[in-house]
Amino acid sequence: MRKAGDKRVKRQNNVKNGKPAQSILLKVDPNQNAEEISVEKHYSVPELAELWQLSEKTIRRIFENESGVIVWGVGETRFKRRYRTLRIPASVVERVHQLLRIAS
Repeated sequence: MRKAGDKRVKRQNNVKNGKPAQSILLKVDPNQNAEEISVEKHYSVPELAELWQLSEKTIRRIFENESGVIVWGVGETRFKRRYRTLRIPASVVERVHQLLRIAS
């Protein structure tokens, strides 16, 4: 039973015209200013793969869950694979490179 003042929010389905809508996910590093992130160079997966001489698949695996990486695309459905685009800020590239150098 609903009480007076009880507000219910209708959940919107993330679908437009029968297709999933694109979503954008930004994993933010709490130590970095948002203004700094927006101005610095952002690398695409092919650019970084060429710089580091690794495959695009390897670059995606390394940076997919890193904080500070911008990820957007359409999620996976039953009949279609997911499409995701990554943009990797230079500060994240430097941080991961340092971690990989220390680990080796």
